[in-house]
Amino acid sequence: MNRRSPEIFRAMFEEILDRACACAPDHGFKFKNPLYAIDSTSIALSLTVYNWARYRKHKGAIKRHTQLDLSGNLPCYVLMTNGKMADVRAAKKNIKIVPDSIYTFDKGYYDLKWFRQIDEAGAFFVTRIKNNARFEVAGQHRPALPKKGVISDERIGYTGPASVKMYPGKLRLIEFMDDEGKTYQFLTNNFSLAASSIAEIYRQRWQIELFFKWIKQNLKIKSFLGTTKNAVMTQIWIALILYLLLSYIKFINKCRYSITELANRLRDTLMSDFALLEVLNLNRDTLKKPPDWNAPEQLDLFANCCNIF
Repeated sequence: MNRRSPEIFRAMFEEILDRACACAPDHGFKFKNPLYAIDSTSIALSLTVYNWARYRKHKGAIKRHTQLDLSGNLPCYVLMTNGKMADVRAAKKNIKIVPDSIYTFDKGYYDLKWFRQIDEAGAFFVTRIKNNARFEVAGQHRPALPKKGVISDERIGYTGPASVKMYPGKLRLIEFMDDEGKTYQFLTNNFSLAASSIAEIYRQRWQIELFFKWIKQNLKIKSFLGTTKNAVMTQIWIALILYLLLSYIKFINKCRYSITELANRLRDTLMSDFALLEVLNLNRDTLKKPPDWNAPEQLDLFANCCNIF
């Protein structure tokens, strides 16, 4: 693992991803635009063991930048960098913008040049506006709908000279109140979808946070078997491959279980001779039932030894 190139596993990841995407369910919205969430997560590494991962004087880490396809919640693009790489810089440089797609991300990706890059590619973004943003309201886009949580829906334009140069066009600012009474301001270049749909798109961004959490908790991504960069990268790609395989099994079998439940079922029956469909249909109590040691097909070690002699 220390010497083998992780590119082998990256290629395998991309092959399985194509198959998983082909049978993934849609994102659940009425619109047909492809929908993606973008975010990153850091994996802290000790410099005493992983000195190649240094990004500050006393800190080591690698960052996993991910684009999650919300049709099936599949990691359709993954980039590993050092811990110093800024989120928006990695996105601007590496993510290929697909026309007519919608990208949602948090304030860590708030960058007017990035917004313009998405807009000029014929795609859309949904994010939250920064508190110190300087803008003026050009007019109301649509009437407020308090019953649906929409406090205001306006067209805005930036006023700062540098901001106007970076993004000269108009944007849409939606103020939304959730069921708990908390308000949010969403920024988008999409003027056709309902304001409540824009709010729901941003809420779905949480799926990428759940994805990161699942990978860390279920695939033991913090415990590495090797110390070289190749070994660490290889283990991360293998973890992602496992997630794709579980998703693929779930999709093709139209399985109602969560990815966690499916992983637990496969783990519990790993040393058995159950077929995959049997594993999916078995009751959890059946999986936990201990083997019958008195079954006639079980060999009696001592009896067989006596027969030999």
